[in-house]
Amino acid sequence: MLAAILIFIGTYLTLAIGRIPFFRVDRTGATIIGASLMLAFNVLTVEEAYAAVNYDTVILLFGMMIVVANLRLSGFFDLVSTWVVDHAHGPLVLLSGIVLVSGAFSAFFVNDTMCLVQTPLVLDITRRLGRKPIPYLLAVAMSSNIGSVATITGNPQNMMIGSFSRIHYRDFAAALSPIGAVGLALTIAVIALVYGDEFRAGAPLKVEHRPPRVNRPLLWKSLAVSAGMIVFFFAGLPVPKVAVIAGALLLITRRVKPEKVYREIDWSLLVLFIGLFIVIAGLEKTPVPAGLFAAAARFDLDRPGPLSAFAALLSNLVSNVPAVLVFKSFIPQLPDPARAWLTLAMSTTLAGNLTILGSVANLIVVQRARAEKVEIGFAEYARAGVPLTVLTLAAGVWMLN
Repeated sequence: MLAAILIFIGTYLTLAIGRIPFFRVDRTGATIIGASLMLAFNVLTVEEAYAAVNYDTVILLFGMMIVVANLRLSGFFDLVSTWVVDHAHGPLVLLSGIVLVSGAFSAFFVNDTMCLVQTPLVLDITRRLGRKPIPYLLAVAMSSNIGSVATITGNPQNMMIGSFSRIHYRDFAAALSPIGAVGLALTIAVIALVYGDEFRAGAPLKVEHRPPRVNRPLLWKSLAVSAGMIVFFFAGLPVPKVAVIAGALLLITRRVKPEKVYREIDWSLLVLFIGLFIVIAGLEKTPVPAGLFAAAARFDLDRPGPLSAFAALLSNLVSNVPAVLVFKSFIPQLPDPARAWLTLAMSTTLAGNLTILGSVANLIVVQRARAEKVEIGFAEYARAGVPLTVLTLAAGVWMLN
């Protein structure tokens, strides 16, 4: 028991810090080491470690990565973003377009992808227009996080929750899509207020049209497969099964080298998930889960408000995916587990906007902006991130009550 607890603490501290001091060990490496130590100290047998992995989550994430890779390689996301920019006649309209595109597509195609696609485009557009890039870059990160709350396929933590809870894709979307829509509206309002000078009335925006590079055969094929995939999600077919079949169909091609698709897949994230499943399985052999359930009863964590506050805090300490796994064993014991799972999905996702470190999507935007000599510091991010997180969490709790 002591070994399991110490391994868990060491793994989660590394996840919180981002690396092991004095060593070249990142978050993924930490989960591999933690999982291996669970085996080395006989906390788990090899068979128990195999059984601990939730293959539904891994398969779903893998299938979605292939679908998104094909959409990205086809030029679809660039095409939509360029259309929005061409039709934006003022700074506030441009901001609204960026928020709506990033948020809407994040709901179905994973928030990190939209940040990878939108960030370089926004940097290029703001540079050509002579606008301040930071408000628009923050809009990409924050709306991608908020939009992803709407569905099971919006982000990795929702995928895990969908697998654990067995909530129907349609029911999940019906409960959380309204929260996502309110959150996107709040994103526009908060950024426009915080950066008022940027969005006051001025000369209309005029930017030279630059048609994006599009692979039309791949574009139509990717759109057809993606549309069918989403239809089957809402029809109630098993989400991991649908996603991996959609990915497999897109791999049948004469036009795209498979290596291009494989390079788009985040293999380290898949390995991180597997390691985390094993580490948490080791922790479940200790009295800690029972203690967490006792704490839940003491602090009324069966209610959306306290659960959201606790989950948001934990998400900003160790990141949202590890935070979700901490709740895995005791949420099914709560009086209304379905509402608790939805609350957890809402709070761990929206909490990602609190700080730069709150989600991988934020880090993608910040790092890509830094490469183009645009610095978004911790305090700069917090100017909009803190009020937006407080407002969206409050709205989410109210709407789930």
